[in-house]
Amino acid sequence: MLRLIQLRNGNIRKVGVVDEPRIRLLSEFASIYDLARAAIGSGVKLSALASRHDTAESLDYDQVYSGRSEWRILPAADHPEEPARCLVTGTGLTHMASAKNRDAMHAKNPDQPDKVETLTDSMKMFRWGIEGGRPEPGKIGAAPEWFYKGCGEVLRAHGEPLITPRYAEDGGEEPEVAGIYLIGDDARPYRIGFAIGNEFSDHKFEKRNYLYLAGSKLRNCAIGPELVVDHDFQSAPGEVVIERDGRRVWSQEIKTGEAEMCHSLSNIEHHHFKFEWHRRPGDLHVHFFGADAFSFGAGIQLSDGDVMTVSFEGFGRPLRNPVKIDSATDEVVAVTRLD
Repeated sequence: MLRLIQLRNGNIRKVGVVDEPRIRLLSEFASIYDLARAAIGSGVKLSALASRHDTAESLDYDQVYSGRSEWRILPAADHPEEPARCLVTGTGLTHMASAKNRDAMHAKNPDQPDKVETLTDSMKMFRWGIEGGRPEPGKIGAAPEWFYKGCGEVLRAHGEPLITPRYAEDGGEEPEVAGIYLIGDDARPYRIGFAIGNEFSDHKFEKRNYLYLAGSKLRNCAIGPELVVDHDFQSAPGEVVIERDGRRVWSQEIKTGEAEMCHSLSNIEHHHFKFEWHRRPGDLHVHFFGADAFSFGAGIQLSDGDVMTVSFEGFGRPLRNPVKIDSATDEVVAVTRLD
């Protein structure tokens, strides 16, 4: 599989091909966004175009990955010139474990969450996915849950802290895979590939009431370190780990991919890109596909300095991000009148 990585050294940006234990740098293209636009415009497969621009220049991946190089890893995809033209979104209630976690958070009777008369809206939506999330080719299936995380400015890279803001009640990891898409000049969505993601969210705020879900998702998040171009996304085992002071305090095996989800990839993609304003030429989309497990569901509250690690087989090196909690007092945001 073709594994791409974005790097920066001062004001210089490069795209590299991961060829363990080295990163081979490409010529001409400073971003995966530019590479993908060129592939669409020329009608050439992205992998073939990357091969044409391969060079003999390479970097030691271990040095870069550990932060000991002058080269720094960037998010696995971004809009290099206009972050506001990168839409970061996601789909929830796609995996059985995520539905059970959400149901437990919002159940009126947590001792009997499976009783029909006590089904939460979350479990109802999950059942709709089971019943209609995998339509026959050419058919439209049940719509999944959808949420907005922000524009491209919320994206963080491998190694960068994910910040729990001063107005948040909590911050917790959600280990996922994200699809990366570019809208061509023909207004059609093109899938560039997939990246490991940590869809960082405020689960305490959401737990108060499921109608707070939208606000709980407006947080920074991480993707990377690599973008995998040609993964089949059928089934990928993985692991999520929480470390505190260098010691593992919680971990769990996880799985993602179409075989582990109640919605097919094509159905998720249809319901995202059916909106014409999601097909604006030149826009980049980062879309999370849901989590199989997260530490909040196991009763873990993350602390400042904890390190979250997410890995999935076939998606390159793990994504690691420390937690940083903004301890400043929240302040009122006052609006200035212009009348």
